[in-house]
Amino acid sequence: MQKKLGYALMTLAFVLVLVACGSKNNSNGSEPSQSLVASEELVIKAKSWEFDKAEYIIPKDTPVKITVENLDGAHGVLLSGADVKIRGGKSEVVTLAAGTYEFRCNIQCGAGHGKMTAKLIVQ
Repeated sequence: MQKKLGYALMTLAFVLVLVACGSKNNSNGSEPSQSLVASEELVIKAKSWEFDKAEYIIPKDTPVKITVENLDGAHGVLLSGADVKIRGGKSEVVTLAAGTYEFRCNIQCGAGHGKMTAKLIVQ
């Protein structure tokens, strides 16, 4: 019994070490991180098959907290070219280079899912 417990504890410790050593590689101008302090905030509201705006504007090279708020249904955001994914009800702090990033809902939300797109303009 003690031997099995010892093996279980060693396995758990090993898994914890592996999780702690993981990292994200963002080589495309984005820096998503919960440790950054946001100086701006953007709320993207999502409902059945549409976002509340067609375009959103944020400042370049500035930590911005992006929150996805689900007004109905389950939605999320996948920001193309920036390796940023945010589920509805969650936030992510990102710093983006200037440019126009297209995003779409990344959670299958029904018949109009394919039309759920918008743009994030970083200037």
